[in-house]
Amino acid sequence: MSRVRVALIHGVGLDGSMWGPLREFLEPEYDVQVLELLGHGGREAAPEGVTLAELAADVAERLEPGSHVVGFSLGALVAQYLARFRPDLVSSLVSVGSVCDRTAQEHAAVMMRLASAASDFPATVEASILRWYPEGSPVPAELVEATREVLLRNDPGSFLACYRVFATADADIAPELPRITVPSHAVTGELDPGSTPEMSARLAAAIPGCTYSVISGARHMIPVERSQELANTLTAFIKEHSNVR
Repeated sequence: MSRVRVALIHGVGLDGSMWGPLREFLEPEYDVQVLELLGHGGREAAPEGVTLAELAADVAERLEPGSHVVGFSLGALVAQYLARFRPDLVSSLVSVGSVCDRTAQEHAAVMMRLASAASDFPATVEASILRWYPEGSPVPAELVEATREVLLRNDPGSFLACYRVFATADADIAPELPRITVPSHAVTGELDPGSTPEMSARLAAAIPGCTYSVISGARHMIPVERSQELANTLTAFIKEHSNVR
């Protein structure tokens, strides 16, 4: 019997390497597929004006049907789009550190970060590192540096095109969330300032039957910072919604 498939979709400015710590816990049990977005990792550049639908269509071409799809940050918006419009590919949906239907204040804050990225990309990278891994973070220094290096390797044009999707597409997908029919779960960090626990509660309220959980003391980069706890959450959810026990 074939193993259960889990597909992982990273966040903006990152690549498949961000899943390294989590994969160590998942791969003994699951068939893990790492999918990179346009403009990231080994994929072709993201065109100016790229849309959430286009990012999702690119992923759909490579996604194994019947996968349990786990999306992080921008990847969560892509995963939600796939769950809504390509449910034939998605057995279940887990949104990790996802934004949801931002308030006017939340939207203004992310648009300010987009403008900062356009004017000073290296400074944006450092701001992200400090936001994700503040002083005293339990994440080893080599993993922090690996994240920094991935961010700095981005083509600024592709990054800005995809960051604009991240900054705006939650409003596009919000009306579609009630039409998602696959089993769904949202998980975020208690201390995540941008993808807050309130947003996960908002997401769970919008998607029929969606549950949510909050990892105490965690910030945004849960797959790196708290990979064991995230793996436990994913494993429990996937086993509940697959034929494998």
